Amino acid sequence: MEARLNVFANPVAGKFMKYINSAGKVLADSGLPAATQELVKIRASQINGCGFCLDMHTKEAAHAGETAQRLHMVAGWREAKVFTEAERAALELAEQGTRIADSAGVGDEVWANAAKHYDEDQLAALTGLIALINAYNRLNVIVQQPAGDYQVGMFG
Repeated sequence: MEARLNVFANPVAGKFMKYINSAGKVLADSGLPAATQELVKIRASQINGCGFCLDMHTKEAAHAGETAQRLHMVAGWREAKVFTEAERAALELAEQGTRIADSAGVGDEVWANAAKHYDEDQLAALTGLIALINAYNRLNVIVQQPAGDYQVGMFG
């Protein structure tokens, strides 16, 4: 399988990627825990069916020390005992923020629950992260970016 568009070689796509990657750096350097960031990226990517992002973020998370058990349980986080209450709040916010077309958006209870665990800067980072991973997912799904060849640290 080959991508419909080479986003790494096309000048317009390359410029776009430069800017959204810069946004990603801001979020990566925020006070939102790195493990939470990877879990959110994985969950949104599962929902959106983005194999490229799943390949990347599961490998990055494992490299950073995330356990195989937790990685395997992300899709079933509601029943899994391996996530903290804060992580569960972030995953719920990620799901509702990713599935906004399926409901009336993000519920007040979901937001309030996340706000119990994260300060305002962390909530800003979490919200930005959910929006950003959804943008990456959509780009990769639209161009049919192949998955499986990602190497840890490949883009940074």
